[in-house]
Order: sequence, then C-alpha cells, then structure tokens
Amino acid sequence: MKRSKLLRIVPAVLAAAAICSAACAQTAQTVGWSNGSETVHGVLYLPSGHGPHPALVVIHEWWGLTDWVKEQAQDFARQGYVALAVDLYGGQVTNNPQTASQLMRGLSQQRSVDTLTGAVGFLSRRTDVDPHRIGAIGWCMGGGFAAQLAIADPELRAVVINYGELPTDRAALERIHAAVLGNFGGLDRGITPDDVHAFADSMHALGKTIDVKIYPDAPHAFQNPNNKNGYRPADTANAKERERKFLAQTLKPGM
Repeated sequence: MKRSKLLRIVPAVLAAAAICSAACAQTAQTVGWSNGSETVHGVLYLPSGHGPHPALVVIHEWWGLTDWVKEQAQDFARQGYVALAVDLYGGQVTNNPQTASQLMRGLSQQRSVDTLTGAVGFLSRRTDVDPHRIGAIGWCMGGGFAAQLAIADPELRAVVINYGELPTDRAALERIHAAVLGNFGGLDRGITPDDVHAFADSMHALGKTIDVKIYPDAPHAFQNPNNKNGYRPADTANAKERERKFLAQTLKPGM
C-alpha cells in the first residue's frame, strides 16, 4: 500500500476508534432488586474500566422510564458513573398527560422511596462501585423523589433536583447530608421561584451545601426536548454543564 493512501486511512481509523470510545464506553442491562415482597427493576449502564466507580441513581419524570431518561443515564455512564435508571412504574410508559398523572397519583411515596433506597443498596454492594460516592438525579417527579431519597439516606453524597417538588419540613431538611444542586424554571407554575428561594434559604440556615439556579425564561420540564413548547436548548446546555461539574466535584474528587 502506498504511503499516501495509508496516511488517509490512519486518520479515518483513529476517528472511528474515537467514536467507538464514546459510544461503547458503557453497556446496559436490566437488573432487579427486592423491595419487601416484590422485585423492582431498572436499567444499569456501566462505564468502561473495572472501577470502583462513582454511581448515580437516575429517577424518571411522570412519563415513566422513557428512552430520554435512559439516554441521560447512558450519558452519565460515558462520564464514568455506574448509572442505574430506576423504573418506578413497573414497565409502564406514556406520553399522555392524563395517564401520566394517574400513574404518578397511583404511586405510594413510601414504597417509591423504599425502592430508591434499595437502588442505592444495590449499587453499594457492587464491586465496581465505590459505596461512598453515590448520588442521585431526577427530573420533575423524579426530582422530587431525588430530594426525598436524600432525606431517607444520609449516606447519599450528592443530589441533583431538576424542577422537582421541594421538601419544606425543617426536621426533614436536617436529615439531608448530601450536597444539593437544583435547576428550576422561572416560569414554572408548580415549583415557583418563591418555592426555590424558600428551600435554598432553609438549607443555608441549616448549614447545608446547596446551589440552585432559576432560568428566568424557562417553564417546567425545560430540559426535555419532547416538551415541544417548553424545551429550552440553551438553558438545558447550561444546566447539564452545571450537573457535570457538580457531580465531578462531589463524586469524583481525587479520582
């Protein structure tokens, strides 16, 4: 083979290898763990390497464990986290708001929190996970459950609340030991800027580590591109960068 042709091929091979490195850095598998008398499930995404890695519990919106949520978990695996996308609906997924509302109302909060603490336990028992570097992230309904998980599990290291319902009880807030990052929409009618400010003020008064940001022109669920009227690409990019830096600082220091 002529040298000039070889020089053209080598960059193409290197480019393909780079693409594979990004796309193949994680594998996915359906897993289950016990919650009382039942088995609950999730999709586990693994980063490259043997670890031990930091880990994340990934909690879906009221639509269920959609492809978009799985894509977020997969992206976290690319960043080096063992990411467990939990299914709180037992396989049910919808794009209908009325059905989503029914599914969400049908959840037992205590059972759901138990499922999530079980997910943390599942991750902490894995040999490829550092049990002292586990966090959680959620959106909408999942953001609220991420906050509840931080209350229920004092060992949780970091939590990201994306426009989720915020706890207000002082005794509950005192039980949060995780560092907290929050991203919220200024036009959100459910979790209002006043709610966000009150939560942040209460957390600061208790000496907790918290960083919240309100995007003035963003409504609820602004990070999901399936939210055709509410998706805000620029705000989403900023929020995702905040999440990336926050999780690296809290779950990867010294690694």
